[in-house]
Amino acid sequence: MPREQRRLAAIVSADVAGYSRLMGRDESGTLAALKALRRELIDPKISEHGGRIVKTAGDDLLLEFASVVDAVRCVSEIQAAMAAHNADIPADRRIELRIGVNIGDIIVDGDDIFGDGVNVAARLQGLATPGGICLSGRVQEDVRDKLDIAFEDTGDQQLKNIARPVRVYSVKRSGAP
Repeated sequence: MPREQRRLAAIVSADVAGYSRLMGRDESGTLAALKALRRELIDPKISEHGGRIVKTAGDDLLLEFASVVDAVRCVSEIQAAMAAHNADIPADRRIELRIGVNIGDIIVDGDDIFGDGVNVAARLQGLATPGGICLSGRVQEDVRDKLDIAFEDTGDQQLKNIARPVRVYSVKRSGAP
């Protein structure tokens, strides 16, 4: 039996907040808007920062980066660009991402990735507010002195189906207190 392939990676999990509501309101318009945002803003930023799209499913994105600094820089820039894009769009029609970032040892199977690190990133994404980013303590520790980003410590969180509590930080938006 071949040995499984493992590596340390920065893992990003992202989804569209309120996607079902948006699709229920206007399927064609929502899909077209999401595709345009991916093509014009999101995918180019991922590429620019050396990320890899592992998989997509509807409104979900799973990304892998070799550098945690590049991962956090990328998602911070994406969220800032999304906020600017959404400024003139009514709140109930905005496409806003919720993003979780973790770093961990992953199992690589073909083009896919698996492991506790991926699961933690997905749970962190679930804690993020629309337009927000949640980071594990390990990620925050690695980027805190390398990026001009403010963090809020939200404490140790017990994440669904994760054995141990995880220290969670949210990225403060520019202009937020």
